[in-house]
Amino acid sequence: MSDAAGGYERPAIAGSGTIACGVAASASAVGQVILLARSDKSAERASAELEAVCGKLEDAELGRIRTTTDRSELAGCDLVVEAIVEDPAKKAELLGGLAEAAPDADLASTTSSLGVAELGRACGHADRVFGLHVFNPVPRMELVELCLPDALRNGVGKRVRTWCEQLGKRPIEVPDQTGFVVNRLLFPYLFDAVRVLERTGMAAADVDDCMTLGAGHPMGPLKLLDFVGLDVAQAIGEALEADSGDPDHAPPGRLVALVGEGKLGRKAGAGFYEYD
Repeated sequence: MSDAAGGYERPAIAGSGTIACGVAASASAVGQVILLARSDKSAERASAELEAVCGKLEDAELGRIRTTTDRSELAGCDLVVEAIVEDPAKKAELLGGLAEAAPDADLASTTSSLGVAELGRACGHADRVFGLHVFNPVPRMELVELCLPDALRNGVGKRVRTWCEQLGKRPIEVPDQTGFVVNRLLFPYLFDAVRVLERTGMAAADVDDCMTLGAGHPMGPLKLLDFVGLDVAQAIGEALEADSGDPDHAPPGRLVALVGEGKLGRKAGAGFYEYD
């Protein structure tokens, strides 16, 4: 394990999607990093995305990222970041496997809505698991929500804060509540924008323009939902509602219907907007 004052020296990212690739590219700016993909096909897709992201990120080095499908290559890592689909069972299963593959590593989850202490208990390594909630696009977004459960072993908080700062991020410790701080506050607003569409029949672009031109928001709520991914937004909303019982946290019907049609937003070519 790395010295507590020096962050992490041998990090790995488990996942091959946009968040995983963003974290790996950001980490490559300060040293070597391993990206663990589930399959050869996933590794191939990740390699293409890593090349694109690294080409846009100052100081990122594609040559410092090693992509693999072999968990045994993580044996010497001091940090492994899980960055897969927002499913508690799948995350817990993967974290348990990563704990065995990298026996000395601290374990992070990029979950945006799940209980971190519960993930630690479910995978059998509550003393090693913490929340590292980054935001998309990872290379550009400064905030990292850190969730550090009480059961964590000594030194983890200091190590991860140092590492985040080395990556040029601003770590802020947040409570272990569903949605942490940002999503807990953000998603009721985003969902209410969808309900405005449902009630009024306004065009998505008009609702978004009201908030960008009238409230100074950099992106309208419906375009932001498309950017996040409507399936991801639905999962976050369901987790928030299950925790709070607040109907404002429930994903709106229009959003759920779009997910059912496979219109998941920007990544799928269609959502509240159409994309080329």
